Amino acid sequence: MLPWFQDRFPLYLAPMAGITDTTFRQLCKGYGADVMVSEFVSSEGIFRKNERTMEYLDFEESERPLGIQLFGGDPEHLAEAAKIVLDWKRPDFLDINFGCPVNKVVSKNGGSSILRDCPLLARIAGAIVKAVTPHPVTAKIRIGWSADTINATTTARILEDCGIQAVAVHGRTKEQGYSGEADWNVIAQVAEAVRIPVIGNGDIVTAHDVEHRKSTTRIAGIMIGRTAMQHPWVFREIRHYIDTGTHLAPPSLAEIWAHIRRHCAMEIARQKLQPRGLEAPGTAELHAMQSMRTQLMSYSRGMSGARQLREKFAHVASLAQLDDIAAENIAQHPSDSHLAAA
Repeated sequence: MLPWFQDRFPLYLAPMAGITDTTFRQLCKGYGADVMVSEFVSSEGIFRKNERTMEYLDFEESERPLGIQLFGGDPEHLAEAAKIVLDWKRPDFLDINFGCPVNKVVSKNGGSSILRDCPLLARIAGAIVKAVTPHPVTAKIRIGWSADTINATTTARILEDCGIQAVAVHGRTKEQGYSGEADWNVIAQVAEAVRIPVIGNGDIVTAHDVEHRKSTTRIAGIMIGRTAMQHPWVFREIRHYIDTGTHLAPPSLAEIWAHIRRHCAMEIARQKLQPRGLEAPGTAELHAMQSMRTQLMSYSRGMSGARQLREKFAHVASLAQLDDIAAENIAQHPSDSHLAAA
């Protein structure tokens, strides 16, 4: 069994393209997330040594245990990419993406498209496991392609037979995308059907949600995605509840802004380390703040004055501007003590 399951109910940060970079993972780790998974990385990009693809593989030692998630549709290329990643970065495990519903991934026979082709799924999983044994390989799936083709127990058994050591199950179909509700009945069925650890994923917002799913299914861990985008301190709240049975007080508005500023400052520092050639002073800060805008929009959800914040976040270009926005928001809402769950 993977060591992080032996004496703990691990909290995973879900891989999210454009969100879960090394900066965000470090923040979530600090709040109590146990296991990190990288943004998904194209096996073809690794196979061709694409420079931008290689940036997705970067991580800090403090993030461990960490897995690099690969996607693609060619078993041989995926196996070769897995060996390259293992040789270059030595992650704690490799993860295979069989769950992404985005059409540009699905159209290339990657992600959740493979759920419709169980023989191909088996060839991919088997090829990667064989290529990197004894290094552990895990996988992430959805419950099926559509409501009429839910096959998560079948795919999970195939993955187990191929040597996959844990499987994360998102409780939606490909056709659902991120709409509707996650079907935890299917997740529970998968946990009953296999001997390997099953990590449940979907609609986890509060510590109560974790406790309910933990007590009513045989899942071995929880994976949290969109909730962490909005308030990554959810990991701290969940771990505290699991360990003590009591709830932490929600963060104050000032604490939330301190977190937002820290995230931006960390991203600026990271951008300054990137080789960019001869550029004007301050360019790294501008690049960092522009790259942070989507994440800032997520942070604004549930905050008082969210609409005005989003308008300002769409144009924020420096840490000084962010400080001004924060000061104004705190002054306008002095009684706010927490960020409500979205």
